[in-house]
Amino acid sequence: MTRKETYIKEVARLLTSFLSSGDAGDLLAFLVAESRLPGPRANLELAAAFAGTVREFAVADRDDLRLLWNLCVELAHVAPEDAPSDDPHEFLGFCGVRGIGAIGSASPACVGAALEHLAEASLDPRWRIREAVAMGLQDLLSRQRDTVVTELEVWVEGGSWLAMRAAIAGIAEPDLLGEPDLAAAALRFHRKILIRIYTAEERRSEAFRALRKSLGYTLSVVIAALPTPGFEYLRQLATLDDQDIRWIVRENLKKNRLEKRYPETVQHIRAQMG
Repeated sequence: MTRKETYIKEVARLLTSFLSSGDAGDLLAFLVAESRLPGPRANLELAAAFAGTVREFAVADRDDLRLLWNLCVELAHVAPEDAPSDDPHEFLGFCGVRGIGAIGSASPACVGAALEHLAEASLDPRWRIREAVAMGLQDLLSRQRDTVVTELEVWVEGGSWLAMRAAIAGIAEPDLLGEPDLAAAALRFHRKILIRIYTAEERRSEAFRALRKSLGYTLSVVIAALPTPGFEYLRQLATLDDQDIRWIVRENLKKNRLEKRYPETVQHIRAQMG
């Protein structure tokens, strides 16, 4: 049995116990103990096993869906002061956010509420919780595409720097961008966000730096999916006299998905930038 299979089996056992007793203590203790926190990398395999198993249980029984939804929402709202960054209990929030995305992906009735919770979590000061939001959005986009894209458009056009960051980190996933409509939406999101950056005066906050850092790789994912319009857009960005945008262009040109597949084009844009 692989480690993934072991996690799925144990999470299923603990969820079954929770659903029959109403007591999540053993489940939470297991998640905390296996979180791999403190440390550089939380237990993403376990979080994925939790999200996937929660989704399967929720699909199988409507009453279980309600109980699992409430559990995930409660976990997602564990406050930073109670579970600070790199504390093992932070993993509970991570799993809760992932569970919200998983249930929303399988239940059209929960999509709107899932997006509301993910929007709130996208503003969390803990970077791991924000990463869980991106993963939750990917789950939602894989099964509830149109509804989610419409909502993310709102985040991109009027949201905060961190909401924009969540939108692009969520949609810039190679498996998702094989879908032409999602690839087009991803490029559109980047265009709108970079216009907002170009016209913005406030660029010193941690939130802006988090967005800029993500743009340093997400654009290359979109260009790899849509090379013709993507590189044309990158050439346009390379002409702008804006230090943040030029940094974003340079960072994306370093990515293997562009540098190794399109070396001549990458070199041409670098030469254009001087």
